[in-house]
Amino acid sequence: MSDFETTAAGGGSATAASATTMSSEPGTQAAQLKKVKKQKVLLMGKSGSGKSSMRSIIFSNYLARDTRRLGATIDIDLSHVKFLGNLTLNLWDCGGQEAFMENYLSQQRAHVFSNVGVLIYVFDIESRDVERDLATYVNIISALVQYSREAKVFVLIHKMDLVHPSTREQVFEERVSIVRRKTAEAVAIVRKQKPEYPASASVSEGSGMIPDIDLDMQLFATSIWDQSLYKAWASIIHDLVPNLGVIETQLASLGVAIDADEILLFERTSFLVVSKWTSPEGETNPWGDRFERMSNILKAWKHTCSKFTGTPRNAEQFSDFEYKMGPNFSMFVTKFTTNTYILVCMPPGEARFNSAKLNVAAARPWFKFLDGPVVAPASAGGTPREGTGSGGGGQLHQQHPQEYGI
Repeated sequence: MSDFETTAAGGGSATAASATTMSSEPGTQAAQLKKVKKQKVLLMGKSGSGKSSMRSIIFSNYLARDTRRLGATIDIDLSHVKFLGNLTLNLWDCGGQEAFMENYLSQQRAHVFSNVGVLIYVFDIESRDVERDLATYVNIISALVQYSREAKVFVLIHKMDLVHPSTREQVFEERVSIVRRKTAEAVAIVRKQKPEYPASASVSEGSGMIPDIDLDMQLFATSIWDQSLYKAWASIIHDLVPNLGVIETQLASLGVAIDADEILLFERTSFLVVSKWTSPEGETNPWGDRFERMSNILKAWKHTCSKFTGTPRNAEQFSDFEYKMGPNFSMFVTKFTTNTYILVCMPPGEARFNSAKLNVAAARPWFKFLDGPVVAPASAGGTPREGTGSGGGGQLHQQHPQEYGI
């Protein structure tokens, strides 16, 4: 039987037994970090395709059922979404009515499609006018290639929950094949050359670069009613996050130090997975969609906390979440930095569990750059210290700026 508990703050004691070296000196780490990054993101698609619904679920903490009361977007709904401390998404939610689309492609063409970092185009799988949808898509891609050739393109084949499960994969693959051919045609319009893209070419979800076309495109099957939405948006955000290499290196060092099977780093509000680390043992986990499942579960848990505490959905709802599955595994989710939560999954054992929680707390100063521009420590002697644990374990602190005591 599992032991489940949610607490306001974690506690426990641990003794120091070993140390693992962190990835870089403070000064070196500061030199590697990039400044605040701004990205223009276009969210486009036919009116009623579900653009505003998915945006509201991811960034405004709507429940799927609540999106039914959202009205149609008029012209362009511009919002600035702060993601972590050093990434701002200038999100342009573009109304999909035909009149607006014609305006984007004519009078506002340069204004809308210049300096774009990411285009997210949403197709409604249940649309009754597929040919017109594809014609509009071709024009959008042509404008994008004309003004923002380096932009990344994410195509979401949406409302897949309306397709019968037995044919869902086949329907998706057929639509992917059509979209890729139409993308080749769109690029050819700008380059004034005949596209050479075989109709029989094999495709797969999120396969990256299109053969012979300099356009970075990924495609996803999505629905607001399951975790597929989190998979798509986590992939969109992943490549935009500044200092991703530093984050991944530090997570790997922390994972090895605390003997974890897996570590996930979530953005605080959306619960999208920013980065992850998996041990060789964790790689044997057969559930390939477990990351987006955890995003969905934790977002639902946050909504439940909001419902029973009466606090706003955007507010911070919990600081610790623990789950101990007997002899199988232990897991905890805890507030990490101002803008993140961290999930640690590890083998069972109370001492190991408490030690990991204390050392995750000790590691926080090394991830402060996630909250904004980093300031290098004045000297090596000014390393941060953590207070005592609640179980009589004495003071836990970093003996050296590069070491975790476990």
